[in-house]
Amino acid sequence: VGRRAEVVAALWLMAKGYRILGFRLKTPQAEIDLLAKRGDVLAVVEVKSRTSLQAAIETVTADQRERLRRAGAGIAANRPGLRGCGVRLDLLALAPGRLPRHIPDAWRGG
Repeated sequence: VGRRAEVVAALWLMAKGYRILGFRLKTPQAEIDLLAKRGDVLAVVEVKSRTSLQAAIETVTADQRERLRRAGAGIAANRPGLRGCGVRLDLLALAPGRLPRHIPDAWRGG
């Protein structure tokens, strides 16, 4: 289910103009479900398949969000082509019978 959700999420993001840079990237800080880039934004995308959008948002803890932010910042700092990018933590929520929902900067300030 997880891999299928990530493929659906990647296709959805590509349709919105994002370039997918990686799936399930393991870093010292966290595992990133999807890493995507559009313009000068590097999106660390957490993919959640839940019964509701609210359930998907609440599933990601503050500690996990911080680890994901650090992981994205580390990747951006260490890849020359990504150094000028702003790192953002996005959520792509999937629920049965609904279209995927992409929420850029899902945990703004949190």
